Amino acid sequence: AAVLNLLLLGIFKYTGFLLGTINALPGVSIPVPVIELPIGISFYTFQILSYVIDVYRGECAPQKNLVSLGAYLCAFPQLIAGPIVRYVTVAQELEERCSSADDIAHGIRRFLLGLSKKVLIANTIAEVTDTLFAADFSQLGMFGIWLAVIGYALQIYYDFSGYSDMAIGLGRIMGFHYLENFNDPYAAVSITDFWRRWHISLSTFFRDYVYIPLGGNRVSRGRWVFNLAVVWILTGLWHGASWNFVLWGVYYGALLILEKLFWGERLGKIPVLNRIYTLFLVLIGWVIFRVETISGIGSALLTMFGANGITGAAGILTRSGVDLPYAAAMLIGILFALPIEKKIAPVLADNRAMAVITDCVSVLALFLCVVTLEVGAYNPFIYFRF
Repeated sequence: AAVLNLLLLGIFKYTGFLLGTINALPGVSIPVPVIELPIGISFYTFQILSYVIDVYRGECAPQKNLVSLGAYLCAFPQLIAGPIVRYVTVAQELEERCSSADDIAHGIRRFLLGLSKKVLIANTIAEVTDTLFAADFSQLGMFGIWLAVIGYALQIYYDFSGYSDMAIGLGRIMGFHYLENFNDPYAAVSITDFWRRWHISLSTFFRDYVYIPLGGNRVSRGRWVFNLAVVWILTGLWHGASWNFVLWGVYYGALLILEKLFWGERLGKIPVLNRIYTLFLVLIGWVIFRVETISGIGSALLTMFGANGITGAAGILTRSGVDLPYAAAMLIGILFALPIEKKIAPVLADNRAMAVITDCVSVLALFLCVVTLEVGAYNPFIYFRF
């Protein structure tokens, strides 16, 4: 079952990449078929794998009801873009669950939060960010490329965490308690900490089904480095069939190895600086993730460090639609990327008047989202490609 599912994923997602790489060899010209990628295939393939492996290991009983198994694999809230839900997380709720009024209310609030993140923040930032990334990096100047990278960091965070919020909210309405997928990742104090907070369902999948079975860190140092390298090359490839994703995986694998071997423990004792260090390296990582060619990555990084001057993006910014909504989305995005939500949530929960105001704001946000989508605003969705 594992081989069959990985084979299907490989055919749909990696055939073109593999043949294109082979065609780069001298004298080789193999026709590359155009294969449409089914939406969300990486997510539901990993869910199937987790179920099969957990049953094989004896960690859960096999589900003998085809409808219940189908409900697990095809639950629409998280089918096409995650989070990756382990079968053991929802096994009991597939058989018996309760959806109370409180669950429904909580689910609606969570869904509206996610929808607002996606439509009002991620989409608003994306229009300018995509225009900047489509430009010649050498002409952007240092200011322009840093604006693009920070914008993309916010865009991908609110895009994906927003979808995860919507999935968790819809699941809660129906009585499913999906696990959290993000935990204030931009407040991390190390790269290791960042990957405990970002796309948690993917990180735990590779930890439990690849890293630990290979031996984890309970092996020799050389074997441990090998294990981590395998995990991160696979993590890069999971995100896309392109060399920039492989490089992105190698980049994070190298950083995690270096942290573990050299400066990770000392870094944790330096407040503020550890957060700056982490955020800086994560932003560099987003350049590798976003720019599709190796030469383009090099040009973007050189520009970030001043090789092409300080300014130069004024004309591009004018054409890309920088306006008040964009500025507001950037400001709100930066503010709520900090762990501010955890601090205000208890206050809202204990204050009835504030809770009512919050619900009114949620309804207003829904109205703004519907209007924004209705007028055909810019609406990319990054994680459909995975």
